[in-house]
Amino acid sequence: MTDVAVPAAELAALADWQRPLRAQFPIIGGNPDLVYLDSAATSQKPQPVLDAVQAYLTTSNANAARGSYPWANTTTALVEGARERVKRFLGDPDPERSSVHFTSGTTEGLRTVARDWLPALLVDGDEIVVPFADHQANLAPWLEARDLLARQGVRVRVRELPYQAASGDYDPRALAAVTGPRTRFVAATHVHHVYGADMNVHRIRQVVGPQVPICLDAAQSIGHLPVSVAGLDVDFVVFSGHKAMALPGSGAVWARGLRGPRLRPGGWSGTPNTAGIASLAAALDWLDAAGTGRIERWTVALTALLTDGLDRLDAYEVLGCRTSLAAGSRVQRRRSLVTFRHRGIDSRDLGFILFSHGFMVRTDGHCQAGPGAREGSVRVSLHVHNTPEEVERLLAALASLE
Repeated sequence: MTDVAVPAAELAALADWQRPLRAQFPIIGGNPDLVYLDSAATSQKPQPVLDAVQAYLTTSNANAARGSYPWANTTTALVEGARERVKRFLGDPDPERSSVHFTSGTTEGLRTVARDWLPALLVDGDEIVVPFADHQANLAPWLEARDLLARQGVRVRVRELPYQAASGDYDPRALAAVTGPRTRFVAATHVHHVYGADMNVHRIRQVVGPQVPICLDAAQSIGHLPVSVAGLDVDFVVFSGHKAMALPGSGAVWARGLRGPRLRPGGWSGTPNTAGIASLAAALDWLDAAGTGRIERWTVALTALLTDGLDRLDAYEVLGCRTSLAAGSRVQRRRSLVTFRHRGIDSRDLGFILFSHGFMVRTDGHCQAGPGAREGSVRVSLHVHNTPEEVERLLAALASLE
C-alpha cells in the first residue's frame, strides 16, 4: 500500500517527473480544453506506442507463424517476444513453466480460463469461490462454466467471495468460513473498478492454502501500479492491453502452469492481433521506463486530492470506503478511481453537465455485478497524464452544482 499522508507534497515532488510524460500523449496535448477522466474504460496512448505500431505496420506487417519470408518471420518473433515481455513485466519467477495467451481483453481472457481450463479441474460436488459485486466480466464466465458442467451432469457449487462492509475489500475471516476441502478455485479482482480499492488478494492465498488456483482480474492494476506475480502467488493474471496504454482489442492471460492442468485455449488459433500485440509490448516498455511505482504514487495522490474535495461537498455521495476520503487519512487510498453520485442530479445528466465544462467521465452502472449495477453513478478515473490543476477544476465545477 502507498501511504500518501500529504497528497500536495507528493504531487509537488513528482511534478518534474510527470510533466514530460504528459507531453508524450498527443491526444491530450492536442485538446487543451478537454480533460480525459475515463482511463479505467480505456487509456490514452503515448507517442512511443503509436510509433511502434506505425513502424510495425509500415516495415514488417504480416501474419504470424504462417510464412517463411522475412516479414512473417519478424512478426512471429514479435509475437513470441511479446509473450516474454509480459512475463518480465509481471516479474514471473518461473518463465519456463508459465505461458502467455493473447486475447482481445480481460473479458475474453477470463472466459478463456473459464471455458478452456476450469472444467477439467472440477468433478461433481466441487466448489468455486468468485466475486459477486465486482466487474461483471469476473462473474459471468464462472457462472457459464457452472452451467456448462451442469449440462454434462457435473454439479459445481458457486460460492460468493465475501466482502468487508466498511472498507469494501475482501474479508479473509469470512472467506475462511465459505472455503473447505471441496474448494477447487478462486477468482478475485486486484483493484475494484468502481470503488478503486486494492482488494488485498494476497490474503486470499493465506486463507485457501497453497494448492487452490487463484485467477486475478488485473484490468485496473496493470499499468497503474507494480504487479508482481511472485508476491501475489496467483495462477492467472488477466488484463486488457487497451487499459494499459496499448491499442483496443489487445489483452493477455498469464498462466503460471503450477496448479491444475496447463492452459490450452480451445479451438483453431487464427490470425492474432499483431498490431495490438506490437502495441502491448511497446506499452509495457513505456510503463517500465516511466516507473509503475511512480505512476501509482502520482495517481493515488491525485485521487486523494479529489476525494478530500468531494468529502467537503454535501451534495455528493462518494461510493466505497468513506474513512479514507480526507487528505490526511492513513487508511488505504483509492487506486486512481473515484465513483460518486450527486444527491439531486441524475448521473447521466451530471455527465453531460461536466462535459459542458470540458470533463469526460463515465456515467452508468460501470458493468458492475450485484446490487450496485442497478444505480448509476459518475466514475472519475485518473492516469499519469492528469494533473492537480485538472482535479481542482473538476472540484470547482462540481461545487458550482451544489
